[in-house]
Amino acid sequence: MSDDKELITAQALAEALDLSVETIWRYTRENKIPYIELGNRQYRYRLADAIKALTGSTVQEKAANYNTDPNKRYTYQDYLTLPEEPGFRFEILEGILIKDPSPNVMHQRVSRRLQRILEDYFWEVDAEGEIFNAPLDVTFLDITVVQPDVFYVSGEQKKIVKDTRIDGPPTLVVEVLSPSSRRKDRLQKLRIYQEVQVQHYWLVNPEEKTLECFSLRDGVYSLVATGMDEDVVAHPSFTGLSIALKELFG
Repeated sequence: MSDDKELITAQALAEALDLSVETIWRYTRENKIPYIELGNRQYRYRLADAIKALTGSTVQEKAANYNTDPNKRYTYQDYLTLPEEPGFRFEILEGILIKDPSPNVMHQRVSRRLQRILEDYFWEVDAEGEIFNAPLDVTFLDITVVQPDVFYVSGEQKKIVKDTRIDGPPTLVVEVLSPSSRRKDRLQKLRIYQEVQVQHYWLVNPEEKTLECFSLRDGVYSLVATGMDEDVVAHPSFTGLSIALKELFG
């Protein structure tokens, strides 16, 4: 546990308080917890101050709302035989079948806008690279099949682009959070992407209007850029790439 006087991230505060990061972001926006804004729109907190501010508050967390079958270990071949079910989409996370509701309109608007921003940027810096969007299968070791909302395969990664799927880790993966997928994207998928060495992983939350950018540092994801509401997020690894959240979230 961090010293009470130490400044910690929203992720660390959420873990310490057993809350979701989305709740921490919401409390930050509503000024329910004290925070310190560092350079580059970085927000930090002191654990003791947050606990004091929240004393007496009641917080209700939404449980994950997706279905799994723990009795079967699914593979990519099993995935290919799944019947289509209108209103739902499927993924396999390390052999476990995941069934989620299809994205809503807000989700798709934000995903499309971000795709356009990334296409414009990478067309200039890596013309041989490609931006893809869901639904397109990305496979890892035959026991994980995901459909990232937006992702970037660099020009140096052409060998992982197959006719029907991407077989291997893209350079950048972006997941746009939905109420049913928040914990899955933030916990399970983050760990999987980290293990297969996806260099950059972003989480976009349209409801909370936040963007979090993680990058691998010594094999572990580190939060390198973040913003909320009308911030402009500049990514340290992609020179010249700035994302105006006001425009992204409309």
